[in-house]
Amino acid sequence: MTHRTLNIETLAIHAGRSIDRATGAVVSPISLSTTFERGTDGTYPHGYCYSRTENPNRGELEACLAALEGGTEAIAFGSGLAVAAALIQGLEPGSHLIAPDDVYHGFRKLLSQVFGKWPVEVSFVDLTDLAQVAAAVRPTTRLIWAESPSNPLLKITDLAAVAEIARRAGAVSVCDGTFAPPVLQRPLDFGFDMVAHSTTKYLAGHSDVVGGVLITRRRTPCSRTRANRSGSPARCPPHSIAG
Repeated sequence: MTHRTLNIETLAIHAGRSIDRATGAVVSPISLSTTFERGTDGTYPHGYCYSRTENPNRGELEACLAALEGGTEAIAFGSGLAVAAALIQGLEPGSHLIAPDDVYHGFRKLLSQVFGKWPVEVSFVDLTDLAQVAAAVRPTTRLIWAESPSNPLLKITDLAAVAEIARRAGAVSVCDGTFAPPVLQRPLDFGFDMVAHSTTKYLAGHSDVVGGVLITRRRTPCSRTRANRSGSPARCPPHSIAG
C-alpha cells in the first residue's frame, strides 16, 4: 500500500512515524545528539553522521509532510523565509523570477533588502490574471513563485494554469501553500514542481514553533539519498534549480 492509496486522515496520523527499535515507543523520542557513532569499518550503520545533515526527528517530519502533500521528498527549514532564501540562492546569476504583487511582505523584503544586490531580477504581477503572468515571462525566467491563498489578501490563483505557464517557460513552479494546508489543497496535484509552507502557521497549529518546509513533486537530478536507519548515505550537496 502506498501513501497515495491512504486517506489523508490516515497519513496525518501515521506518515513518517515508526516504532522506536530501542524502547518500543510508539511516539518517537526527541533526538538531541549532534553526532552519531561510526561502525568499526568507519561507516555510519544507522545512517546518521551529524545532525546538521540529518536528524531522526527531522527525517520523520519531512517524510510526513511529503506524504501529506503527495510529494516524493521534503526538506525542513528553520523558517518559511529560509525556504524562499534557499530557492533564490539556487538561481543562477541573471535569472528572472515572477512573484505575486501581493506576496507576503517578508518575501518582498527578502528580495529587496537581503538579496537587493543579488544578480536576480523579479517581476511582481497579479497571479490571478493569467495574461499578466504569461506576459511577464522572459527567456531568463527560472522560477514562478505563487501564493494561494495569498497573504494577506487571500487571492486565489489558478494553480493548474500557472503551472502550465511555468512548464512552457522551462521554469520551476513553487506554490506557497501556508494558508491552505494539504487537507484543503495540494499544489503538486495541479502540476506544481514544489510546494512551500511556513510550518509556523497551520501545519504546527499552536504558535509554539517556527519552521518551514519545501516539498518536491519529483526527485531532483542530484536528489539526496536520505540518511536513515538502514544505513544509506546523507543528502547530496545543494545544487542549482536553474536547470
